[in-house]
Amino acid sequence: MSRPISVVALLFSNTKQTKKPELLAPAGGFEQLRYALYFGADAVYLACDKFGLRQRAQNFSLADMPRAVQMAHDAGAKVYVTLNAYLHDEDLSDLPEYLAALAAAGVDAFIVSDLGVFALAREHAPQVDLHVSTQASVSNVEAARMWHRLGAKRIVTAREMSLEEIAQLKAELPDVEVEVFVQGAMCMAISGRCLISDYLTGRSANQGNCVQPCRWSYHLEEQTRPGELFPIEEDERGTYIMNSKDLNMLAHLDELIAAGVDSIKIEGRVKKAFYVATVVNAYRQVLDGGDPAQWGSELERISHRPYSTGFFYGDAQQSFEDDIYVQLYDWVAEVVESRPIEATAMENDLDLTQGMWQTIVYCRNRFYEGDTLELLSPHREVTLVLVVGLEEVFPAVDARDDEGLDN
Repeated sequence: MSRPISVVALLFSNTKQTKKPELLAPAGGFEQLRYALYFGADAVYLACDKFGLRQRAQNFSLADMPRAVQMAHDAGAKVYVTLNAYLHDEDLSDLPEYLAALAAAGVDAFIVSDLGVFALAREHAPQVDLHVSTQASVSNVEAARMWHRLGAKRIVTAREMSLEEIAQLKAELPDVEVEVFVQGAMCMAISGRCLISDYLTGRSANQGNCVQPCRWSYHLEEQTRPGELFPIEEDERGTYIMNSKDLNMLAHLDELIAAGVDSIKIEGRVKKAFYVATVVNAYRQVLDGGDPAQWGSELERISHRPYSTGFFYGDAQQSFEDDIYVQLYDWVAEVVESRPIEATAMENDLDLTQGMWQTIVYCRNRFYEGDTLELLSPHREVTLVLVVGLEEVFPAVDARDDEGLDN
């Protein structure tokens, strides 16, 4: 579907939204939390070990929550806890005590989709704001209006909503906060409510255990010829008939702001710290006035599938190609400390070390003499660093075994 430029422009011309939206980042563990805050997230969303939809993430224990909340609040950021699984009666017995403990830890909001969880949260943690998860599939104004009447402060819109529909929702319900996903994986099912994983493996996506069978390759088998497999599309890896592209709206933040969006959300609670740092930094830079084209190139460096704008401008694109992630860069090191070099008396005389700094790094992957590294820092442009003089710091060591294989 072609992009509805004239209609969207008309809707945007009637809105007075000018403030920056909240930048909401994922935190699958303490390392990701630290990087999200360091690179400029205004809020983080995370899960404990129960009632969320990302059981494969590292997640936090209930005992971790006071520390995690304190870290975020010290950085001026908020903490939202995902409680967006769909629960059965036997799952509910621990929930009231769980809600009270999270409230005591100081979390700022719960993200929920189940009406039963919503009701219990209002009863047992009334001081905590309630956000309606995208899993609830709110895709129209009347659904948002009803959730607001029930006490919801924010709606995380269904990914299937267009930008035009989001602008209309905000125009009709200005008191409702609107949050949208802008970056990361998309599900082929309506707002992630998929049954395929449960059917094939017994692991329910709606209770946080999705194994992503939509990403698997499939072949056809004709009934009278068992064992003879036919690829649906000629591809040596099979075909990928349910494979969605990744979302990337970095170049369209002005339009999201004009539509009245209150919070932009990055998907990725199972992602590593490098992903979180890179994506949060790119969105922070553009929100603060940076060039989307320049910072968009940074999003090509992280592990991702081909990008699209999802449903914002019409139907989302399906990827008919293989499911191999693209990753052009590796995270080679984390800067632990940087300090000016203290010169010796002789060096002071020769002025050899003036302006030089010593940097201590924690190595994550190998790098070599002559490599060009990118230094990613908050609030500044990416710096290129040429690796020279390693022999002066580290003696050369052959890391291969007797057969020439890397150890």
